[in-house]
Amino acid sequence: MILIQNGTLVFPGGSRKEDLLIDGEKIARIGADLEVPEGCTVVDASGKLVFPGFIDAHTHFDLHVAGTVTIDDFASGTKAAAAGGTTTIIDFGTAYPGETLNEGLDNWFRKADAGCSCDYGFHQTITEWNETVSAQIPDMIERGASTFKIYMTYDTQIDDETVFKVLQRLKECGTTTGCHCENSGMIDALREEYAADPDRKKAVSSHYLTRPAAAEAEAIGRYCHLAEVADEPVIDVHLTCEEGLEEIRAARRRGQKVYAETCPQYLVMDDSLYEREPFEEASKYVCAPPLRKKTDQEALWAALRDGEIQTISTDHCSFTVEQKKLGQEDFRKIPGGMPGVETRGAVIYSEGVAKGRISQEKMCEVLCENPARLYGMYPQKGTLLVGSDADIVILDPSGKRTISAKTQVSACDYAPLEGLELSCAIDEVYLRGTLVARDGQIVCENQGKYVKRGLPEYF
Repeated sequence: MILIQNGTLVFPGGSRKEDLLIDGEKIARIGADLEVPEGCTVVDASGKLVFPGFIDAHTHFDLHVAGTVTIDDFASGTKAAAAGGTTTIIDFGTAYPGETLNEGLDNWFRKADAGCSCDYGFHQTITEWNETVSAQIPDMIERGASTFKIYMTYDTQIDDETVFKVLQRLKECGTTTGCHCENSGMIDALREEYAADPDRKKAVSSHYLTRPAAAEAEAIGRYCHLAEVADEPVIDVHLTCEEGLEEIRAARRRGQKVYAETCPQYLVMDDSLYEREPFEEASKYVCAPPLRKKTDQEALWAALRDGEIQTISTDHCSFTVEQKKLGQEDFRKIPGGMPGVETRGAVIYSEGVAKGRISQEKMCEVLCENPARLYGMYPQKGTLLVGSDADIVILDPSGKRTISAKTQVSACDYAPLEGLELSCAIDEVYLRGTLVARDGQIVCENQGKYVKRGLPEYF
């Protein structure tokens, strides 16, 4: 048994100073001045915050894309996650054209066999629609991959007719899907135009200039209208801009349930990074949708504070500096994505809570409870309740850390927020009662288990 004493336990509804007793893999007791059981290990959390383990519902480990493979597989990626306080990730299994959903999910289970140092689950990506795919939706739910992902851009995109049919079927099955919303036709036309100019073709800045906020907003609006007619709750993943947020607001005014996810990069980085020199520096920040304006950051922070954005995930999709060079002669070939799973919790506290943009309770809501509820894991995950998994993060609000690629656990060779001084430190991370990370380093690896998720809880 482990007794965490004198800490401040954080819940979305408030924080309170209480002790927490772990027995085995579960939270056994919570209360003031708990007695110390015989043989119990005591952890003094005086002056520190005790959060539920963070949940990252959007990662891409061991992903084959853009002619290469992400540098973080499940082994290194989940170590990075646990080191930063994330005790559960949900990655994206993908059934590529010609594969059944079951075959796609089987492939991702094999990827996770590399070893996981935090708990993990899968969404299932739908890349085509036919009778077999439709018939296997209940199989995915039964296997615990109970939520889905669709794309309105990339090679994995599906057209509007297919999006609508998917939404109708998911409504029948009581579940939902996240969507990557960008207008593919607009982006493709702009990319062709920019690639025709030799200078623009080599410029990293062409990446964000050919993926404007309007392309994202239009697709969000279209997605929401399709969901309106299907009468289906939906999720917009990695929201980047105020223009897209306005489309979600409009859908909600129509009475729709639309959930929004954003990511740390859209809260703390902006599109000026694409203008950096040389190529190796600017290409680090290529992701899709791209980074936006500082005004968009301000709008997203305000929306978080006001409860308009329900979750913060990372879209962790890491490539090395060398891998990014695949697009040195053509911006369209730069692998899109960056690391983030390791730093999310500390960045949100430092840039959000410590700077007064959101409360620590809101941080708990968007990193812990909301994703647990929306993705069918509550109250096993995402909360500090008796009987819940003992996934615990002890955060020191007076600690100081500096983000550095030299000290990170991720296999990536750069840190997008290199040199950022954090006004907190994540001291200890417990995964189902086992201490797995201390001071940003893994002390016990390969303890992760598959989380068989249930149906979403709509709120």
